[in-house]
This record gives sequence, structure tokens and C-alpha cells, in this order.
Amino acid sequence: MLGTIVNSLAIIIGAGIGYFLGSGLKERYSLTIMNAISLAVILIGLKSAFNSDDMLLVTICLVAGSFVGEMLNIEQRLEKLANLFEKRQQVNQKSFTQGFVTASLVYCVGAMAIVGALESGLTGNHQTLFAKSILDGITAIVFTATFGIGVIFSAASVFLYQGAITIGAGYLKGIMTPEVISQVTAVGGLLIMAIGLNLLKIQSIKVGNMLPAIFMPFVYNFVISLF
Repeated sequence: MLGTIVNSLAIIIGAGIGYFLGSGLKERYSLTIMNAISLAVILIGLKSAFNSDDMLLVTICLVAGSFVGEMLNIEQRLEKLANLFEKRQQVNQKSFTQGFVTASLVYCVGAMAIVGALESGLTGNHQTLFAKSILDGITAIVFTATFGIGVIFSAASVFLYQGAITIGAGYLKGIMTPEVISQVTAVGGLLIMAIGLNLLKIQSIKVGNMLPAIFMPFVYNFVISLF
């Protein structure tokens, strides 16, 4: 768990630095930086989305995950969490949710998070997660300066997601094939693209309610492995 703990702490530290830096930015700078980050987020998502050739499975995972997310009403629950902080300090609800969801997806989606967590659990090698910690910490500074304090809570997502993979590495090794990792990355990439579209105000997509789609490739391949 050492790699995941370091990764989570790096995000918290980076978010703390970004929070203080962001408070000093003028509105016109914030707007331009937000647009720049939105374009970068779309690029990250687009690149990840092409990781899998099985577009049918990716589509099924998106639809199934969105259905589950709507049933759980994740987006509304995130807004309620934002409301708790809104009462205590001046926090923009929409910005809080965008920051949390965007950072959580960027940090958790991709081979580096999954492979690093598996290496950490199976061999005790934390080097991949240490390298990821540096990248995530730097990204957290930029994200928090733009979105606000919601980004810091993505550290909890990273801790739970990577921690679960690390602890269950021995059991998950069989289903964590390169194909599964590419499918997870592709689904996550499409969700990241959706966030970029939201940030640019091109479309309003309830990305929070689509989050369970990330776990659908795991579910699908686990069920297939039973037969």
C-alpha cells in the first residue's frame, strides 16, 4: 500500500498548493486557463479512448454503467457532498463536482494506475506509483488552481481504487489482462472527453452518473472467466 499512500499524499499536497495559487488568479486568467485545461482534458480522453479495438464492448460497458449510475444517482450525491462544504466556506457546487470527477478520472484511469497497483501488491515494487505520484501532484496543482478544493477529494478515490487493486492483486491478476486494462482505459477516456465537453459548455453530460462504466470491463471479464 506504500505506493498508493504516497500517491494520495502527493495529490493532497499538490491540491493544497494549487488552492492557494488559484485564489490569487484574476478572473480573465482563470477563464483562459480553464479553456486550455478543457482542451487538454479532451485530448487525454481521446488518446485513452483509442486504447481498445473492441468498440462494441466499450459501448455496452458505457450503457450498462450509465444505467447503474442513474439508479444510484451518483451526480446528485456528489452535489450533496458539495453542499456540505458550501455551507462551511465559499465553494461553488458545480466547480466542486467538476474538480472531483475530473481529477478522479484522470488519476484512476489508465495503465499506470492499474499496473502500478498490481506491481505494488504482487512484488512490492512501488516505482511505477512513485513516478505517477509526481505526475499527479503536479497535475493537482493546476487542477485545484482552476476547479477549487473539490480536487483534493480525488485523493480518496485514488486511495480506494488503487488500494483495492493492490490488496486484491493476487486474485485480480488473472482477470487484469492487457485487454481488460485497455477496455477500462478506453471507457475512462470517453468519460474524460465528456468532461472536456462539459467544461467548454458544448454539452451537459452527467458524467458522475456514468462512473460505474469504468468497472464494467472488470465485471464482464470476471463473469466470462467463470464459464
